[in-house]
Amino acid sequence: MRGFRSFLPLVGVATVLASAAPRRAPVTYEVYAIRYGSVKNFRLSSLISGVDTSRRLDLAMMVWLLKGSDGRNVLVDAGFYRDNFVRRWKPDPFETPAAAVARFGVKPEDVSDIIISHIHWDHVDGADLFPNARIWIQREEVSHHMDSTGKVLDNALSAVDAVMLDSLRRAGRLRLVDGDGQEIIAGITVYTGGKHTFASQYAAVHAPEGTIVVASDNAYLYENLETHRPIAQTLDSLSNLRAQARMLTLASDRRFIVPGHDPTVFERFPEPGQGVAWIH
Repeated sequence: MRGFRSFLPLVGVATVLASAAPRRAPVTYEVYAIRYGSVKNFRLSSLISGVDTSRRLDLAMMVWLLKGSDGRNVLVDAGFYRDNFVRRWKPDPFETPAAAVARFGVKPEDVSDIIISHIHWDHVDGADLFPNARIWIQREEVSHHMDSTGKVLDNALSAVDAVMLDSLRRAGRLRLVDGDGQEIIAGITVYTGGKHTFASQYAAVHAPEGTIVVASDNAYLYENLETHRPIAQTLDSLSNLRAQARMLTLASDRRFIVPGHDPTVFERFPEPGQGVAWIH
């Protein structure tokens, strides 16, 4: 009993110290769309299901930089830069995604993490431009498109990018996400169900203004969201529409849903300009 009594004051002290310990503020992010190129005269019917096949626009090629209050620099998607893709798609103007991010003031080696929404060439190809970044991608997205040796199982993944992803995996830099609603980094949660590819994902980001959703290609354009039309390139149109509806519930405001290729992102959010849009 004497030992028990002697312990009581220590319990009280520990309780006081625990309650007095400062709580860490939640991590928030400034969200920026960074445009690194344009693909001219792109057919809208390849983006929005059922629209007039004569409609065209200059497709914005972009990545999204999340600047954390904890000093972390996170990218959503990594763009592309390899010569075979540049020659085929002829983006104009064009700079590598690493150069575009560096022009905004973040050096490639200072990017801590890259969240890959899906394995298409224009979103994954630039991952190896950022030498210190961990690469976050859905486990099922990887296992559906390539085997454990890097062999391509689904041609949605290019062979050159399969080799690159396998190299990142062997280097221990690949982080495989297990499904929907996972907070993979403090303040950043990823969701599945858009079905642009087998297990494409999008990100909900905790920002000072509220929750911002980086849709990537799960919603190509604002028009997909505003007219309730699925993307034209999807494995399941109904799933894609459900994902877009869910984005509206996740975002603090519908204007905080950022589509994957819409050039008017830079008109709706004109600051700071020169190919960069601060979503706020």
